[in-house]
Amino acid sequence: MENAKLTSVKIIESLYNKFKKTSVGTEMTLQKLTNRCVDLYLKNENFKEIVDSNDDLTISGSKL
Repeated sequence: MENAKLTSVKIIESLYNKFKKTSVGTEMTLQKLTNRCVDLYLKNENFKEIVDSNDDLTISGSKL
């Protein structure tokens, strides 16, 4: 993939495990999901507001 930035992020293990189970047998990957969510966050104000106001995650040392 050209014009890609290699990065490292921490993800809550239980969320990752649920994502893996949900996406089995589909074409969705964590990379696709991440790119699509970042794109929506930048382009869609409603999506941005939903993400910004989501406080359902447990706050940890990484300030999730």
